[in-house]
Amino acid sequence: MHTLRTKVHSLETECSNNNGIGPRDTTDDTAKCPKRSGHLLPDLTPLLGESSAFASDDKRPPDGNLARRAAVAEGFYWDRELPGFGLRVYPSGRKRWIVQLRQRKATRRITLGDPEGMSAPDARRAARVILAQNALDGLPTRQSRAERNVPRFSAYVSEFWKDYSGHWKSSTQRRNRQAIDGTLVPYFGRRYMGTITRVDVVAWKDSLRERQGTFNRDLPVLAAMLGYAEKLGYRQKGSNPCRGIPRYKRQLSERYLTPKEFRRLGTVLADYETVHSEAVAVIRMLIFTGARCSEIIGLQWDWIDPPYAHLPDSKTGPKRLYLNRQAMSVLDARKGEGGGDVFPGAIRRKNLLPKAWETIRRRAAIPDVRVHDLRHSFASTGIMNGVSLARVGKLLGHALPETTARYAHLADTAIADAASRVSGSIASALGLRS
Repeated sequence: MHTLRTKVHSLETECSNNNGIGPRDTTDDTAKCPKRSGHLLPDLTPLLGESSAFASDDKRPPDGNLARRAAVAEGFYWDRELPGFGLRVYPSGRKRWIVQLRQRKATRRITLGDPEGMSAPDARRAARVILAQNALDGLPTRQSRAERNVPRFSAYVSEFWKDYSGHWKSSTQRRNRQAIDGTLVPYFGRRYMGTITRVDVVAWKDSLRERQGTFNRDLPVLAAMLGYAEKLGYRQKGSNPCRGIPRYKRQLSERYLTPKEFRRLGTVLADYETVHSEAVAVIRMLIFTGARCSEIIGLQWDWIDPPYAHLPDSKTGPKRLYLNRQAMSVLDARKGEGGGDVFPGAIRRKNLLPKAWETIRRRAAIPDVRVHDLRHSFASTGIMNGVSLARVGKLLGHALPETTARYAHLADTAIADAASRVSGSIASALGLRS
């Protein structure tokens, strides 16, 4: 009969006479380190009930760092200090901290988190809590008076929204309400506010691995809700589990129009102007100012004081939008259409610009260009023409220099081109081939 031999690896420490080198059998460990045998896991074969391959005899068993960074074999790596706590390595190479336990005659494995976002000590502490709670499962417990007054997450939403949402802009309210109703309540709704831990937040993050943008947008909302719960006494002070949780690193879209594409777009805009002049005017304002779409569509005549448009509110607060000669010519062509909103049609018909842009970009053979990419193209054109990052940030209305830093590589390219031209001129003067 085939017998599955479970490998037991130390994730942090090894027996002193092994110096942390090489995975070892529990049989050998018991013989060599009898004083530590009480910390070793028993044969988990009946518990695991699996015949999948465990870690091979790698000469470097993963400790807290190696488990997160090195390429290790598929299988389970069990901790010597805390039975039931370990690292699972999937065939794809993905790794997860896990805790395995027996609960009411059934074996359960609970995923604690990703080693990239959770250190080995943090994972071990979380596993210890879960194992302790499991050991007390079924025993009678008594809630304190404070715990009895703590609401569930779903019930807390209305209290939080009443007190907190008034400090957000209307657009932020819509977005955050969507996050609460669409993502947070379905996941945390039945949890009491005082019981949500870092492990829960990490597990929620893992559940949104296929929707990374959703997690990145919704994490600050959850952090605000848990932070306000501390102020209301529903959680301990300084216990916000969202603190330090890293967001998913996503590849930002970098689509810039080339001069040839700008020429094609200009030709199509001229042809399309007779079909709908207002949509074309909005697009031209976006091209010439680098403004956000909402800033142009919501523009009012009272805010215009050439050469600026003084916007009372924007994504980053009050903003002064510079109106260059080309932008002013677009506005001058619309002055005969009365006061109030500069583009009333785009406000009344929310789909006016999206429908028009879909047609225009297809005719211009740039089907992958979004309306917001016109803003990126404005920034890239400025940088390639020698405008500094700081000034580009001012033109775009960025509140933080880190936001403009995404264009830094374009500035490096422009500097490299300038250096090539200078060195080429010097080489020609020296009679050398440039």
